[in-house]
Amino acid sequence: MLSAVAFFFVMTAYYIVRPVRDQLTGAVGSQSLPLFYAATFGVMLLLTPVFGALVSRFARRRLLSWSYSFFIVSLIAFVPAFLAQDRIGARELGVVFFVWASVFNLFVVSLFWSFMADIFYSVQARRVFPLIALGGMAGAIFGPLVTKLLVQVIGVAALLVVSATALGIALGVLLALSARHDCRGTQRSEEAIGGSLWSGIKELWTRPFLRYMAILMVLGDGIGTLAYALMADYTKLHFPDKIARTAFYNDLDLATNLLGAMLQLTFTRWLLVRKGAAWGLVVPSLVNLALLLLIVGWGTRSVAVFGFAVPMLAVMMVGSRGFAYGMTKPSTDALYTRVPRETRYKGKNFVETAIWRFGDLLVTSGVNVLGQFGVAVGGMAAMGAGVSTLATWVAARAGHSPDLLPEQQDEAPHPDRARTADART
Repeated sequence: MLSAVAFFFVMTAYYIVRPVRDQLTGAVGSQSLPLFYAATFGVMLLLTPVFGALVSRFARRRLLSWSYSFFIVSLIAFVPAFLAQDRIGARELGVVFFVWASVFNLFVVSLFWSFMADIFYSVQARRVFPLIALGGMAGAIFGPLVTKLLVQVIGVAALLVVSATALGIALGVLLALSARHDCRGTQRSEEAIGGSLWSGIKELWTRPFLRYMAILMVLGDGIGTLAYALMADYTKLHFPDKIARTAFYNDLDLATNLLGAMLQLTFTRWLLVRKGAAWGLVVPSLVNLALLLLIVGWGTRSVAVFGFAVPMLAVMMVGSRGFAYGMTKPSTDALYTRVPRETRYKGKNFVETAIWRFGDLLVTSGVNVLGQFGVAVGGMAAMGAGVSTLATWVAARAGHSPDLLPEQQDEAPHPDRARTADART
């Protein structure tokens, strides 16, 4: 329950930030996205050893405190810049804030899941991670609702203060959870992990599981990035006002997270418990393939969804992201409980940040090149369908990687039972 509550506030904070970031990309279109992703990829490469050094040197509680506190302060510091967005320019502010939001993902969202993989056993994880992710989905729904309610009243800049408040609450709950877990006397240590600050990069070449996850990150997330790039051109054409763009991206996030929550309430947990985490990687890849084939056949025309005309690109974006958040993410994090602790923090974060942004840079640059050669959306979708077919095969291999540790079924001792055992001793 504490984990779900903490993730609720983490995702509330993040999903208030996301439409603020996305309205900047919508202002400049897909042609500037390679610049955004190139800058982000460069910063991620620089920060990978920094993050490795922090993980190696500092205990979990201190790492959480310093990371979350830094982003709370920096959110407040961005407020004057967004008040002056028209003077600064969407492109210039967009590069800085896009990079910052990606670093936010590294030190806030990804660190949260590393912490979860650190305190739950693998069989527990398959059972509870979809429920914890559901708490995050509730926050990911609540965040866009708050944004939709407040953006017309307080504007874009003041939303950052609301996000900082939610992140502060999340930090308080995580510190309470860490202290509660440490009192149980389990095998999971609060001590610093140690090891080399370059371990996250080195393990990519030595662990087959990490290599599979890196390839899947490039291939699988590339479909979502393709939809994002095409949607950036759509919003640039149809939504010239920054508040209207923020509201539109906010609606996309809301629809995405409602789909993700529905999956976690119904299909995802059943699939992970009955069939294993590997299937939680394969099914979203098959869904991406189906969506891309629909784009090939239907094009960019609008379809009727609950009586509203919705662009087919929006359907593709919501579908691919909804399955990514509602199924792929809890499945991936369940598999990370079966790797050593150093891999869980350093290798996982390298794959989910630097490799992720390398894939984004590759896809958005490819979209620009293909567009210059006159390749239409249908042609890009057909290429994406081939990529999704390959991603499905990689997903199946990743879930059965030979270097995954055997599943641990031991439950962490209940604190009351532990105190009773100590008294008897």
